[in-house]
Amino acid sequence: MDVYETIISKRDTRAYLDRPIPEDSLRRILNAGRMAGSSKNSQPCRFIVMRDREAIARLAKAGDFTAPMLSAPLVVAVMLEEGWRPFDAGRAAQNMMLAAWAEGITSCPVGIQHVDEGRRAVGAPDNFEVHMVICFGYPQPGVPLGRGQMRRPLDEIVHMERW
Repeated sequence: MDVYETIISKRDTRAYLDRPIPEDSLRRILNAGRMAGSSKNSQPCRFIVMRDREAIARLAKAGDFTAPMLSAPLVVAVMLEEGWRPFDAGRAAQNMMLAAWAEGITSCPVGIQHVDEGRRAVGAPDNFEVHMVICFGYPQPGVPLGRGQMRRPLDEIVHMERW
């Protein structure tokens, strides 16, 4: 799949097959996150790979809308060093989700609202927080892949020079 096709066809999914993600795919996904640019090349993100169901369930309690985590065979916690902007974590997350989709692996970003609880759940040092998690897995057959047909037309969201 070429880059443009990967970008425009990627959709978030919230239900997954109980099928493990191969190690070589995981490595490419993580490397895509590592290669994301960051402000001043600060590289403020760290990643925690989670497959253990009990550990994932503990982390899920740190968010308000974390149900997709409970069925994902792979969850990656995107950690952000204190004082850095969330934009860098978003860039890393998007890289990982696009790399996964290029291999037929679906994903869904999930926010973690309870910072201290999230930090405790993954054993992070005080200067890092779980900014978000990304659920990864193979899509269940028959489950629609997102709502691409519901995107606003380009002419409705783009303005030239001024609003």
